[in-house]
Amino acid sequence: MVSSKRTLLALWLVFGLATFAGCSTTPTAVDGAIDRPRPKVALVLGGGAARGFAHIGVIRALEQEKIPIDLVVGTSVGSLIGALYAQEGNSFELEWTAFTLTKDDLFDYALLGAAMGPVKGDRLEAFVKKNIKVENIEQLKIPFVAVATDLNRGTRVDLDRGSVARAVRASCAIPGVFQPVEHQGRVLVDGGAVDNLPVALARQKGADIVIAVDISQNVTNFNITNLVDVTLQAVNIMFAENVNQRRRGADVVVTPAVGDVSMMDFSQKKRLVQAGIEAGRQAVPAVREAIAAWPNWQSASTVLNY
Repeated sequence: MVSSKRTLLALWLVFGLATFAGCSTTPTAVDGAIDRPRPKVALVLGGGAARGFAHIGVIRALEQEKIPIDLVVGTSVGSLIGALYAQEGNSFELEWTAFTLTKDDLFDYALLGAAMGPVKGDRLEAFVKKNIKVENIEQLKIPFVAVATDLNRGTRVDLDRGSVARAVRASCAIPGVFQPVEHQGRVLVDGGAVDNLPVALARQKGADIVIAVDISQNVTNFNITNLVDVTLQAVNIMFAENVNQRRRGADVVVTPAVGDVSMMDFSQKKRLVQAGIEAGRQAVPAVREAIAAWPNWQSASTVLNY
């Protein structure tokens, strides 16, 4: 009888310990790694006109290294490249499409009614409609936000729903060059006027890890010959200045070596893409480190620049 009681007690203890272990909230190890949800990774693409082809190279490098991208946030040309990528999440399709982009797809000069800007922006919107097969942002494969500026209020506008083409057009509407865009009850211009590298927005959208791509460095330009050049240069200086503070909020800042390429030079697409690939590959170890350190990434105070 005593032996039977001891046997029952032993079975009860084994069952109880097994049940307790099954209910434990302690992460389990799988192949030596901690089994836990991975962090939400955001890719933030800054403005910089033609230099935006470098974004493609960075995306290619991250994709090749199987770095997950769960959110794309873009300003100006960053919104264009970002939207094209968010459609399928495929860097090769992105490169194929982006390489068809020319100046003529951007600059449709208005003969009449140009008081608000000499470039209408209709062609840019048409390019997006032609190359992105869904109509609304909500239908993109990867969650996406385009950043614009409310011209009347001077505030940032986060476009995460509605027409993709209209959102990109608004985000790219350089003040004084492109005509402002009426969209969702507001008059909008280029998002770079208030936030050319929207890292904080990515955090607000739930990103745990933020990879920011800055193509605004070195605004030096000695080839300024007309009013449009003057306006572009003034805007570029302003956009570059507002990036400096925002870089600090990212986990990794990728800075492709494109500072010697003019903002309007569309003749160096391959070189820009290659610069992005090289910078992206250099940044991969830091990205992996940030992901591996999550959820303790907030304890890191140093921004890594590549």
